[in-house]
Amino acid sequence: MTNAVEAKDYILKQVDQAPKIGLILGSGLGVLAEDIENPIAIPYQDIPHFPVSTVSGHKGQLVIGTLEGQLVVAMQGRFHFYEGYQMEQVTFPIRVMKALGVEQIIVTNAAGGINESFKPGHLMLIEDHINNFGTNPLIGKNEEELGPRFPDMSEAYSKRLLQHAKQVADSLNIQVQQGVYVGNTGPSYETGSEVKMLRKWGGDAVGMSTVPEVIVANHAGLEVLGISCISNMAAGILDQPLTHEEVMETTEQVKEDFLRFMKEIIRTLPV
Repeated sequence: MTNAVEAKDYILKQVDQAPKIGLILGSGLGVLAEDIENPIAIPYQDIPHFPVSTVSGHKGQLVIGTLEGQLVVAMQGRFHFYEGYQMEQVTFPIRVMKALGVEQIIVTNAAGGINESFKPGHLMLIEDHINNFGTNPLIGKNEEELGPRFPDMSEAYSKRLLQHAKQVADSLNIQVQQGVYVGNTGPSYETGSEVKMLRKWGGDAVGMSTVPEVIVANHAGLEVLGISCISNMAAGILDQPLTHEEVMETTEQVKEDFLRFMKEIIRTLPV
């Protein structure tokens, strides 16, 4: 907790007001932060105890400012377990957001489509997730001031915010899917047989992030909305190799709809 408070104190020295909405922007989706007005950008390496993002497509800075009339703090790039960080480090920004006074977070990611009715470029509202990391960010001593020892995950993703996002999509005539996100460690993509297994488990999309952050967000009492950009179809569905370049190309193609969708969600976000 001390580390999060030190990071929070450093951040508040740079800004006039504390944000209530947190944004975690995944691979290729950090472009949203470019539209924040009166932005204050703080490189991760300048924030006490913050890890540093090492993945292409992750700019590696915290951006605080106004977006559609709302004061937000945006992670332009996130941290992953496969980068060699501990779960505590991967989820540290959530603790800092909570310390700043954030009450709602929108978590985005690029994911592989498991559901064969999905297509690259689709946006999927996350209804629930499956933790396939083989570990949990809450393992270890629990600090009661941060959250309960055994947090409830029956509504890990807010039904209220999910309904709001669906209404926004309808109003903008943007087609969105809904489904279950499976979180794997990576960094290798899944095999075709693993994808078949994840589909039988009930997974609709698969990626290498989000789940640890959402677990900690729920532990901290934050309301969560999750959105995946289906950047490619998972292994075995199409007869082609998977690459990170394909992920980045797809997120670039869907950029216009993603920006419109996110901005309207944030503009009309229910408190």
